[in-house]
Amino acid sequence: MHIAKKTVVDWSDCPIVETDPRKVSGAPILKGTRVQADSILENYEGGSPVEEISENFGIPETTIRELLGFAARQQSRFQP
Repeated sequence: MHIAKKTVVDWSDCPIVETDPRKVSGAPILKGTRVQADSILENYEGGSPVEEISENFGIPETTIRELLGFAARQQSRFQP
């Protein structure tokens, strides 16, 4: 049985993510949307290409790439 590893990201310093307790129960979302940052990351880690994620969520590819870049930099800070 293969269990996928879920990446956990602290989005608090990401300039394009906001947390508002009145939106999506306070989950980290892309500013100006109700799209959860973790949902985009999970789709990407699940094998969806950026172009498909962009189309499915209605978010520009450049924004998705910026979000994924932030997540990658976050992870590299914690790796030995």
